[in-house]
Amino acid sequence: METLIKVLDMCKIYNPGENEVRALDHVSLEINRGEFVAIIGHSGSGKSTLMNMLGCLDVPTSGSYYLNGKDVSMMKDNQLSEIRNQEIGFIFQGFNLIANLNAIENVELPLIYRGIGKRERHRLAEEALKKVGLEKRMGHRPSEMSGGQQQRAAIARAIAAEPPVILADEPTGNLDSASTQEIMEILKGLHRAGRSVILITHDNEIAAQAKRVVRILDGRIVEDYYNSE
Repeated sequence: METLIKVLDMCKIYNPGENEVRALDHVSLEINRGEFVAIIGHSGSGKSTLMNMLGCLDVPTSGSYYLNGKDVSMMKDNQLSEIRNQEIGFIFQGFNLIANLNAIENVELPLIYRGIGKRERHRLAEEALKKVGLEKRMGHRPSEMSGGQQQRAAIARAIAAEPPVILADEPTGNLDSASTQEIMEILKGLHRAGRSVILITHDNEIAAQAKRVVRILDGRIVEDYYNSE
């Protein structure tokens, strides 16, 4: 399989010196294209720091990170912004939808930043919303949708431009159990369709639905295994 993500000996150190905190402590990890991986750990384990590295939201203190063959660990802010825009679809716990835009306008917004023309981005946004079952909610604003529907709109926004990586940070954290399972089924469907999905969670039941689980503790990877069918 083709390697999509390669992390080599990555450290992230805050407050270097006597009181330093090693949020990541010599982490190495490879993720292949098309995998569905859950990164699991409790609060303070380093999983959020690792997510920030994988999502190019921060840079390591030392070590390397290759995304799609490109070494992104030494890139400047403007280059990282370009990588985030082109390579990664983000799904956040808090949905991060813009309140005064309707569903299709929210999905179109990142496509504007990509320089995609009006007609094409409208088509892509419609297709993405249909994939998550929101074809009848395209004109609804976030306040007119349930939490589960808002998260589905956020997933549509993440997948509309077909980025190589879908990065989902606690995507079910604000949802009830029925909506949680809906969102997990959508993520599993994206994986079956060939997308690479990385799911950050503290929940063992959620992690168990991914194909592969990477467990992080005190800034180190302590387990890396595949779930049986």
